[in-house]
Amino acid sequence: MIEANMLVFILAAVVIIALDLWAIVSVFKSPSSTGAKFLWTLAIAVFPVLGLIAWGVAGPRGVTEAPSSPEHSKG
Repeated sequence: MIEANMLVFILAAVVIIALDLWAIVSVFKSPSSTGAKFLWTLAIAVFPVLGLIAWGVAGPRGVTEAPSSPEHSKG
């Protein structure tokens, strides 16, 4: 049988990989320049945990568009 520690390690690795893939997809969807996208993707791929944390703190943000109609505005 696989020890409980090994299962925890495998689960943590799967979660980190899933979050890294989500971060990389988010980087490609961002309006940033190609160079910035490349650097963020490289950082996330080379340093999975640290790159993910850095991207979460300082990475490119998604585009926030204005509401499409008056009933969607908060004012």
